[in-house]
Amino acid sequence: MDPGQNIPMSHRDQGTMDSEADNDVFLPDGNVVLPNQFLHELPSYQSLVRRKPSSYGTMERHRSTRQLKSSLSQEPNRLEPVDDDFGIPLREYAISIQEKRKLRDLQTMHSQHPKGWNQWKDNSRKVCRGFRDDVTGFLSHLQLWKSNIHSIEGKFGTGIGSYFSFLRFLVLLNFVIFLLMFLFTILPLAISKQGGFNSSQIIPSSLESVCTKYSPTTQGLVYFYNNIIDLLSGTGFLELTYLFYGYYTIDLVTIYIFHYSLPLAYILVTFAYLLLSIIWIVKRAVEGFKQSLVNDEDRFQTYCNKIFAGWDFCITDQYYARLKHSSVQHELKTDLADERIRQRKEKRTRGETIRIYILRLFLNIIVIAVLGGCFYAIYLATAYSQEHTSAMSPQKTDRLSLLVEYLPSIVITIANIITPIIFEAIVQYEDYAPAFEIRFTLIRCVFVRLASIAILLISLWTKITSCSNQNCQSCGYNYKDYPCWESRVGQEMYKLMIFDFLIIVAMTVFIEFPRKLLVTYCQWKPVQWWGQQEFVIPQNVLEIVYGQTICWIGTFYSPLLPAIAAIKYYIIFYIKKITLMENCRPATRPFRASSSNFFFQVILLIGLVLACIPVGFGIAQIPASKACGPFLNYNTSWQIIPSTVDQFPEGLKKTIYVISSESFAVPFFLLSCLVMFYFIALSGAHKRVVEQLQEHLVMESRDKMFLIKRLTEAHTIHV
Repeated sequence: MDPGQNIPMSHRDQGTMDSEADNDVFLPDGNVVLPNQFLHELPSYQSLVRRKPSSYGTMERHRSTRQLKSSLSQEPNRLEPVDDDFGIPLREYAISIQEKRKLRDLQTMHSQHPKGWNQWKDNSRKVCRGFRDDVTGFLSHLQLWKSNIHSIEGKFGTGIGSYFSFLRFLVLLNFVIFLLMFLFTILPLAISKQGGFNSSQIIPSSLESVCTKYSPTTQGLVYFYNNIIDLLSGTGFLELTYLFYGYYTIDLVTIYIFHYSLPLAYILVTFAYLLLSIIWIVKRAVEGFKQSLVNDEDRFQTYCNKIFAGWDFCITDQYYARLKHSSVQHELKTDLADERIRQRKEKRTRGETIRIYILRLFLNIIVIAVLGGCFYAIYLATAYSQEHTSAMSPQKTDRLSLLVEYLPSIVITIANIITPIIFEAIVQYEDYAPAFEIRFTLIRCVFVRLASIAILLISLWTKITSCSNQNCQSCGYNYKDYPCWESRVGQEMYKLMIFDFLIIVAMTVFIEFPRKLLVTYCQWKPVQWWGQQEFVIPQNVLEIVYGQTICWIGTFYSPLLPAIAAIKYYIIFYIKKITLMENCRPATRPFRASSSNFFFQVILLIGLVLACIPVGFGIAQIPASKACGPFLNYNTSWQIIPSTVDQFPEGLKKTIYVISSESFAVPFFLLSCLVMFYFIALSGAHKRVVEQLQEHLVMESRDKMFLIKRLTEAHTIHV
């Protein structure tokens, strides 16, 4: 209770000495302690005295502001507060919840009868807020797999639910990319092919007629299994369809008086979907990164967060509640193990340190050797597959050709299966903390999966740009083996996409499901020790990130690949849901970032950066095919951009050239650095404010402990 609250009003109006006398605190031992003297003994006040005067003045200003707002809410006769008090949001006031409610009531009373502009502004705000809420509610009902994801979260927690939300995001992303490609490239071409629009066919202008020879269709009788091979490899009847780059040979589409350039639209849509993917992923990553800026590195706080705020209230099943309980317990044990490893590391002698670093160096040499062997095997498989495919005539197709076509995909898949097992065995001897072991192993697995695609593309481009004789120098590429090299790259990405989907289905049907049957019905001890399949989130995320990276790379060479990826992830959602419900159990050692999408977005962003490099290199550096595609009359695909800019008016053309020149890029880079440094400084200031608030909470708890101690002492003396 506030001192002086029950004193009559006449006594409050007396002099200062009477007021101070009335507010004296009498201890049971007879000593008189003034309120200011009593408050000066608080730990928070003692810490303020030791601070700088500026900090003390700031705290005093905050305290005076709090007293002012408190008096505003406590004085019953003051019904019209100052207008400036209502311009600040309630969350900015350093007052209690009860006082904020009173202040809100006063604000409501003050704004009950607005007039003129204020009335129209309030009504407009209410209408916009209601419309926004209605649209948000309507869109939430249309959200894909909403009830399924809620059911998964209820049984397995939000960690595994975030994986399925990530799958939903990729389905939506690929659908949007497909819409861009369909509306701006596929649809105009399809209407022009049907005679709906006036269009002009691209006529090769190359002086070397040998560069323009391209006839992938087969002649004569075709066996039925050849169609299956063509369907799985993208060759034969699929090669000259909307699926691949070589079919897009329309130059200008005339719609009334509007001339639509299909080559320009083709390359602009490519830049658009890459830019859209970057913005969308960064936006989602920032949403997950906000909380990490305020996380304290204090170990005690992490323990408190796990104990008091680590429970997942979405879990409704008792069995999975016990699993979550054991998971939290395991996380605490892992933290304690990290602490023991940290202490052991501090006590480590110089000889032990040298020994462990030598061991890590030796093990990393083994890791590099394993990676080198995998990459060399991928290179050899790609070279053999390309040589066999090029040497094989269209009429000659045996049953081993499908195996040869998929040889690079098979080698990449075997490498992706074997290397994580080797890395998990090696990392146990490197003496890292358990949390760092998981992250380090995941980094190695990400490198293997994404670098294998890079090795495949490097081996392809080596074959495309190299010539066995001097005759192909006039074309700029190996036209003999790759008359339409863009379609060949699209076929490789198509095969990787199909084979990755087949592997996921095969792993579910032939490994996970039989394992569940063996564990359930077989009582043999080795089988029971093997245990039920665990649903490990990071490995499943790496699978779909690998497939999405293939989609980003192959969309330029195969415009319908995003539609195939969207359908693939749509089916994978139900496959993973069935295997989760029927065959798997949650991991007993879950990844700590699984409850947040930040880890998923970072891995996806790495895959996107890797995809942008080969796509940009293929557009800007490798000569375009002279026999197929929309850029057959250009040296490179990028040349369509400066050729189009040259047709602009002189003023606009100069502006574009200035923007794309070094004289604009250097100041823009410096300005971007300044803006980046500003936001870094701003985030640092916000972090310091958070640290001050955390320190203030600590001091509040110490003040309470001090007051409780003094009250206990007073009660003991009184008794």
